[in-house]
This record gives sequence, C-alpha cells and structure tokens, in this order.
Amino acid sequence: MDNRPVTERRRTLGALLRLPYEALQREVYGGLAARGFPGIRPAHSAVFRHIGPDGARLTALAERAGMTKQSMAYLVDGLEEAGHLRSAPDPNDGRARIVRLTAKGERVLDALLDLSAEAEARVADRIGKRRAAKLRRALEEWVDALEAMPPG
Repeated sequence: MDNRPVTERRRTLGALLRLPYEALQREVYGGLAARGFPGIRPAHSAVFRHIGPDGARLTALAERAGMTKQSMAYLVDGLEEAGHLRSAPDPNDGRARIVRLTAKGERVLDALLDLSAEAEARVADRIGKRRAAKLRRALEEWVDALEAMPPG
C-alpha cells in the first residue's frame, strides 16, 4: 500500500515545489556542521531566510515566516545566545527591538548560500544544465507573476 500523503501521490503543484525544497534543506543544513556550524538546524531557516541586511523586528520576522511571535522569539533567543544574532532597541520605537546578524551569523548565511548553490549545481549536473536553467527561469517567472498579483 502506498502510504504517501494524497498530495504526493497526486503530485500536486504544492508537493512538487515542497519535496525538492525539503530535500535541498536537508542537504544544505546537513552540510553546515562540516563548515563549523553544528548547532544550526532547519528551523533556524525561518530567521536566516527572512532577516534583511539592516536587521528586522521580531514581529516582522514572525510575520514573514508565518509563525507566532513566541516561536520566533525562541529561535532568535537561541541564535543570540550562540552569538549569531544581536538585538538592540529600535531607534524609531523604544518598545521594539531590531534583530541583526553578527559577523558569525553572516558566516552562517554565507555558508547556507554556498551550500545551496553547490546543491543546485549537483542537481544541474544530474538533470542537465540547460534543463536546470530552464526550470530556474520558469520558477523566477512564477515568483515575478505572484508578486505582481494583487492580494486576495
């Protein structure tokens, strides 16, 4: 009996986008330990994926990641304790704090981007560079179209 979820058996678009992402995430985050970052887990992607170069408020990170402020605070606190993040009062609102990457956090982000590019290159070698480039272009067009759509 096939015990895969219905979405995977039917190969819905969501499953076709999610499954490769999950495989990429396992590979990328699995490679971080060898680069000197054994404490970084896939859950931390919610922070690294959504923090901007000038930092972000905790509430903005939570909103972008689609999670509660409390869950994001847990991730941020752990990354701050490990020296990957620092927070400071928001100069525009004393009640809020801005979370920023430290130099160590920047090295994690650089390693994540490098590992992602390496994984993408390995897949391109397997399916062919032209097919991989075509897939990338199609996904970029898809994202552009979604971003141009009005909400709702």
